[in-house]
Amino acid sequence: MLDRLERIVATAPGYAELRLHRNISRRLFMRRGTLIENASATLAGGSARCHALGTFGFTSLPAEDDAALERVLRDARANADQLGRRAAYSDQPLPATPRGEGVWDYRTKRPKLGAAARVDLLKRLDAYIGAHCPNLLNVDLTLQELAIEKALATSEGARTQCVSPRTVLYVQMSMQGGDGPVQLYQVFGGFGEFEDQAEALAALAPAIDRLYADLRRKAEGVHPDAGFHDVVLDSDLAGILAHEAIGHTCEADLVLAGSIAGGRIGEQVASEKITLMDQGGRGFDGGSTIAIHVDDEGTPCRDIAIIEKGVLRGFLNNKATAQELEAEPTGNARAFTFADEPIVRMRSTCIMPGTDKLQDMIGAVERGYYLKRSSNGQADLTSEFMFGVVCGCEIVNGKLGRAIRDTTISGVAFDVLKAVTHVGDTMTWSGGGFCGKKTLIPVGMGGPAIKTKLNIGGR
Repeated sequence: MLDRLERIVATAPGYAELRLHRNISRRLFMRRGTLIENASATLAGGSARCHALGTFGFTSLPAEDDAALERVLRDARANADQLGRRAAYSDQPLPATPRGEGVWDYRTKRPKLGAAARVDLLKRLDAYIGAHCPNLLNVDLTLQELAIEKALATSEGARTQCVSPRTVLYVQMSMQGGDGPVQLYQVFGGFGEFEDQAEALAALAPAIDRLYADLRRKAEGVHPDAGFHDVVLDSDLAGILAHEAIGHTCEADLVLAGSIAGGRIGEQVASEKITLMDQGGRGFDGGSTIAIHVDDEGTPCRDIAIIEKGVLRGFLNNKATAQELEAEPTGNARAFTFADEPIVRMRSTCIMPGTDKLQDMIGAVERGYYLKRSSNGQADLTSEFMFGVVCGCEIVNGKLGRAIRDTTISGVAFDVLKAVTHVGDTMTWSGGGFCGKKTLIPVGMGGPAIKTKLNIGGR
């Protein structure tokens, strides 16, 4: 495959990228023991991007044969020429980068399992929930698998291939509370194909028991007091904060669009306890749920300290933004499907672990909240954010109290990070993170628990 791409891309005049890209997905959905959906799909094709007269031209086709690859390469060059002439750009070359080379195939080495094994897993989990979790209104089990296969060759000599699979299981339960139904969900699984995750997913009974216990407490829970509070954010929320509220403000295309992070390199923007990274590969500890070693422009992925000991250190760049900011590409150009042009995207973004114990964080709060799981969130280029919180409890005199109902948290992320007094010593990666910037794409996000201050919504 790589030999074929390399042979064809060598025929292009000037800078060119040629990519074969295949997304293989499968989804099973079971509600209260009834299988509602069992579907699989493959989205595959080839794309090319060329650079001429200071701009890019891009073309894609849902085909993988030589004729299709030659056509997209030819059309991408024509598009670049036409766009460049209209924009009257100068033909300044893109910054030179090391050539990304290598093959990373993370497909399972275990015997392959068919659809029956997947259905049987869901049936057994549903039966366990039915026998051990009484008084539920509803139970949803969703098994989602996605394997992304990419092969890339460029005119600069990059030559790379990667297969990155992920398998996650969503368990959602609901029950009647005093004033209406309440629900709670958790994501299990992570990196690898179904065969790699099947054993762990079959052994979820203790985790399901904990999820059910949290749901029961939530059904009897209270609404938090609205206002500015001391909080302990567990790793799930710390990871979303790192990605949504900080990571996006430091993507170089958004910096150029006016992000609050622009012009602040070298400034103290967070507590000295905070180091926030965006990393290639599978993250610093090999635990991320994605694998990306070379980006979709052929640039080797290198780890970037966005914030180091509280100081803003760097932005995430592709070749075009690096050229404009007079920086170096960092390996952050990513595309989700063959039809997508690579743009600046995060990879595995996390707050690095510290030295504090979770129990010490909770013990340091006289009156506040321990927030465990989120639903969704959003942030803008000022780093102002609002996230939903679906699981948490009060902290009173350094001890956990009553569970709380669904609420929201909000604030300015850089201010929230400045207020951090504790950073936990245990790192957790979220199971199934996606980023929705322009198009969905799998990302890694995670962190330790942190203690800080922010706004909490009330009833």
